[in-house]
Amino acid sequence: MRQLLLFMLILFFQQTAWSQDSAYIKNADTLLHHIPSRATKRSAMIPGWGQAYNKQFWKIPLVYGVLSIPAYAYVYNNDWYQRTKFGYEAKFKEANGDPSDIPKIDPRLSKLSLGSIQSYRNIFRRDRDYAIMWFILAWGVNVIDATVSGHLKEFDVNNNLSLRLIPYIQPSQQQSGLSLQINFKGSHAK
Repeated sequence: MRQLLLFMLILFFQQTAWSQDSAYIKNADTLLHHIPSRATKRSAMIPGWGQAYNKQFWKIPLVYGVLSIPAYAYVYNNDWYQRTKFGYEAKFKEANGDPSDIPKIDPRLSKLSLGSIQSYRNIFRRDRDYAIMWFILAWGVNVIDATVSGHLKEFDVNNNLSLRLIPYIQPSQQQSGLSLQINFKGSHAK
């Protein structure tokens, strides 16, 4: 019931929502050349390229830092997955009478039982797959950040904006509430 009420409120206020008018942007001639979809496409192709297009160069090391964590986790877990997979297959062959691959097993795995190596193999495979998922998720966050920053590039944040909440009463309909008043101060508002 709460979700339905929230949905109805969002629908009701969506009709009366206002956004900034591009006529109030002072540097409109320089901002007209910025296209947010280019930032999205560039960031989807190469991580950080969209942030560079948005001229947010300080975010590029953060993007690569965040992407390097799951990349390292993938390399580490894939390496151990390959070792435990080989160790499991060698131990399985030994159980069936062929001990030829036992000397090639990693020394840290050679004293473990077949079930233990199988358990480690499954853990490393799972963690490797999670690392792929986290890498894709981090890349997606990179694209979302470039898109949002590209759209907010035109957002006016100067000191000539003011916002006030004003109570109002409508005696004819016996209603009261709050009114949101936005004033744009500047040369055009005189």
